[in-house]
Amino acid sequence: MAVTEKDVRKALKEVKDPELGLDLVVLGLIYDIEIDDAEVKATISLTSPFCPVAGQIVEDVRTAIEGVDGVDDVEVELTFEPPWTPDRIAPLIRASLGL
Repeated sequence: MAVTEKDVRKALKEVKDPELGLDLVVLGLIYDIEIDDAEVKATISLTSPFCPVAGQIVEDVRTAIEGVDGVDDVEVELTFEPPWTPDRIAPLIRASLGL
């Protein structure tokens, strides 16, 4: 069965930002997902380039994607271009957070 972006995003909803308690997908921290057969490359960001748990979040992303059926290889790229802003959060959720 072919890996889909939907499968990967569903798995990534299990990875939470420890400070905000929301998943990376909802927060708009997943910038790109590229799938080539059983290989997945995810480009992600963090709410701050000074995040003290950046390494753990990257590993959590890798582990979540590796858990998707059909995935053989995972690459996680961390970027801060463009910088993350709360505007990347869905408007309804942003409003519920008071942002």
